[in-house]
Amino acid sequence: MAEVVNVRFETLSSSARVAPVDEETGDQNKQEPLQIISISEMSMEGSESWLPITESRKGNTFTATLHLLCSGIGVQILMLPLGFVALGWFWGTVFLSIAYVWQLYTTWVLVHLHESAHGIRYSRYLHLSIVAFGLKLGKLLAIFPTMYLSGGTCVLFIINGGWIMELFYKIMCGDNLHCNAKTLTGAQWFLLFVCLSIFLSQFFPNLNSLSRVSLIGSIMAVAYCTMIWILSISKGPEKGVSHDPAEAATSDMVRVRNALNGLGFIAFVFRGHNVVLEIQGTMRSNRNRPSKVPMWRGVTISYLVIIPMCIFPLAIVGYWAYGNKIPFNGGILSALIMFHINNTSKYVLGTMCLTLVIHYICAFQIYAMVVFDNLERLYVSKKNEPCPRWIRSAIRVFFGGLTYFISVAFPFLGSLGLLIGAIVLPLTLSYPCFMWIAIKKPRTMSPMWCLNVGLGSLGALLSVILVVSSLSSLIATGLDANFFKPK
Repeated sequence: MAEVVNVRFETLSSSARVAPVDEETGDQNKQEPLQIISISEMSMEGSESWLPITESRKGNTFTATLHLLCSGIGVQILMLPLGFVALGWFWGTVFLSIAYVWQLYTTWVLVHLHESAHGIRYSRYLHLSIVAFGLKLGKLLAIFPTMYLSGGTCVLFIINGGWIMELFYKIMCGDNLHCNAKTLTGAQWFLLFVCLSIFLSQFFPNLNSLSRVSLIGSIMAVAYCTMIWILSISKGPEKGVSHDPAEAATSDMVRVRNALNGLGFIAFVFRGHNVVLEIQGTMRSNRNRPSKVPMWRGVTISYLVIIPMCIFPLAIVGYWAYGNKIPFNGGILSALIMFHINNTSKYVLGTMCLTLVIHYICAFQIYAMVVFDNLERLYVSKKNEPCPRWIRSAIRVFFGGLTYFISVAFPFLGSLGLLIGAIVLPLTLSYPCFMWIAIKKPRTMSPMWCLNVGLGSLGALLSVILVVSSLSSLIATGLDANFFKPK
């Protein structure tokens, strides 16, 4: 359930007397009192070194920054200008800023909850949830959100990655009818993306080894975000574009629903909290230099500096250039291709699509590693030995096949993004606040207690409201449930 930093212990019946040991000097800390930790917790230390998340402890600020960048910029960023379509300039900017600061705070909370005062580390979101809320409630609250934000995100990468690969092919073919006639089907594009992703995963046994992949993914993510908003500025706003949210509403009810959906598009941009603890788990930690120090530096560089340079220009410029003409499917990328495919070099548009695909393949590795870790844990807990190479490879092929099947069977999952995103939203905005209260136990009515109770409650309430709004939108507009018919 949790791993422990290096310790010296003496067996006393069913428990152990444990004192932290400095990993650098090897000396036992004689000033702090001995802590009592159960033998069952101690036995986890060996198995943790066999699992992909915690197999390597050689991470640092640089690798953390790369992982956070690669996982923090995803498919949802292309939909961000749609939030402004419903909210307008002022409220769109205000709510985007609030959501950004809010998620930055909950990230800070998770980084500081990763390691307890007794040296116990929680390198998985589910583990921390169980410690904070208890076994039954912790699993109930965290299992579905973490599953969706890892495996479900991989499915979305397949769906969107396959679509962009097809778009890249069509852009490069241009008006060549013979070339366009040879395009693959939707299911075949999905399969190509999965094969590339799973093939790449075979060369990287653990999360820390993905640092080079994350470097490439981060460069690609920043590159396509920059290309999209710069290209949109250079082309100028489209004729007939409206920036008045009222024009998109036929009644007050529709206006309220659109505004709530706009909040959803903004809130769902900030995901990746389900891998923050895992990324921190790749770092060494000792009393003099706990893992939260280099991890928070990584968060500062990525979340405080680089990611805002991508999301804010993309949202503001995208809304300025395309306004109410941004399509729901594909967001700003679809708008850019639709309006500028005839007056922009196909090599520029093709490069933009290619950087998107490369980033999706790289980010797939990080989110998939969480699933690989859970599947390998089943083998390790049963056999009490590390997974052989062939079993590890088989697990990854199995996961690739499973996600491919889901993406082909439910290619409309992207249309349910608002609904499912609303359900898992507390994992980002609410649960970390309540975890802080449950674990740190701040004094009732103290500033930290009030802050976390307020934000946690508001996050849970926002999730409920967005679920209702998303269901209302689906009922009003309908759902094109094209089972086993990827377009």
